[in-house]
Amino acid sequence: MHISVFGTGYVGLVAGACLADVGHQVTCMDVNAERIDRLNAGEVPIFEPGLSTIVAHNVDAGRLSFTTDAKQAVHDGELLFIAVGTPPDEDGSADLRYVLEVARTIAEHMNDYKLVIDKSTVPVGTAEKVHAAMAETLAARGADIPFDVCSNPEFMKEGAAIEDFTRGARIIVGTDSEHVKARMHECYAPYNRNHDKLMFMSIRAAELTKYAANAMLATKISFMNEMANLAERLDVDIEDVRRGIGSDPRIGYHFIYPGCGYGGSCFPKDVQALERTARQLGYTPALLSAVETVNLQQKQTLFTKLQTALGNLENKTIAVWGLAFKPNTDDMREAPSRTLMEALWQAGAKVQAFDPEAMAECRRIYGERDDLMLAGDRIQAVKGADALVICTEWKAFRSVDLAWLADQLNDRVVVDGRNLYAPEAVREAGLMYLGVGR
Repeated sequence: MHISVFGTGYVGLVAGACLADVGHQVTCMDVNAERIDRLNAGEVPIFEPGLSTIVAHNVDAGRLSFTTDAKQAVHDGELLFIAVGTPPDEDGSADLRYVLEVARTIAEHMNDYKLVIDKSTVPVGTAEKVHAAMAETLAARGADIPFDVCSNPEFMKEGAAIEDFTRGARIIVGTDSEHVKARMHECYAPYNRNHDKLMFMSIRAAELTKYAANAMLATKISFMNEMANLAERLDVDIEDVRRGIGSDPRIGYHFIYPGCGYGGSCFPKDVQALERTARQLGYTPALLSAVETVNLQQKQTLFTKLQTALGNLENKTIAVWGLAFKPNTDDMREAPSRTLMEALWQAGAKVQAFDPEAMAECRRIYGERDDLMLAGDRIQAVKGADALVICTEWKAFRSVDLAWLADQLNDRVVVDGRNLYAPEAVREAGLMYLGVGR
């Protein structure tokens, strides 16, 4: 099939590369000329395991191309995926400006039938707005050209996006059109061979499913963090509790690891957007509000624990291991590390930070600062520091010579925001250990 993808962020670039990898002819379009230039030069602008290889292979094979020419992208594709950003507006609702701009652009340039597919995470009712925007633009042209709009939400985790796209548990499509169902079956046939993973439902149900999935996972995280805070006050190790409840198949082990809060491009904005939608409808979403409140409070715990251990933090030097919001990505959006570092700077402390992939992103966000040293590795980050805080559970941080670490840290304090280490072992090495719920 001939497919065009509008937007080359995480969703658009992964979707485009993976669809090209199974033989489709894919054009990826973006208004960001610098990003397209980098892609055309063979440079993938985001870190996602395996993505660079797939992109390079399919560019070489002639199945994947990149352009800033919207007219070309519209003409190239029979299936047009909208995968642009939907950032939170000032009131927390999703900003649909870019989605609707793409819809109008498609309608402005199309000369024959198009199937427009909402891949971006969008509020319920967005497909109707996309349809209306396209119809209005076509009417202004005096053009009577048929088109369909369907919803096809993504369920990709950063750091495992390739696996999630190619081997995901389900492929959800919102449509009531038999023609659209046939087209989407053909599009996803290479990823749908072992058993039928396609689930068809109403467009509005598909749109809500995406938000409901992320809200459920965020709820599990906030619930476990709240249990961890209670465990600390009850002198209970939350890791025992986690194993105990995770063994129940109705609960499972996924997303019940206590820590310093969730971040990233999805959970924070999607919970906020769903909460905003509910309030617009006159419904008070008490649980969603609590999930967000607990998470915001949890991001403060690392700084609070440091203050408890060290008192006045002015002129202290804090080593930070991990800047990305999770391992296997360079994404620092809503990352707990940002909340911590900004609080430390406000308190007059200095930061020595290291992350295996997010150093360039950190430099882009904060620039050059006297109170921030971006270290070359984890060893350099702790050299001369007073305390260490672990914000991201990268594999590179899981094993450490604790006796060496005790020699490096002036105040011998470790705040483990991801519960990587056994408290007894850390304390036996002569370090003060502050985990989450331990």
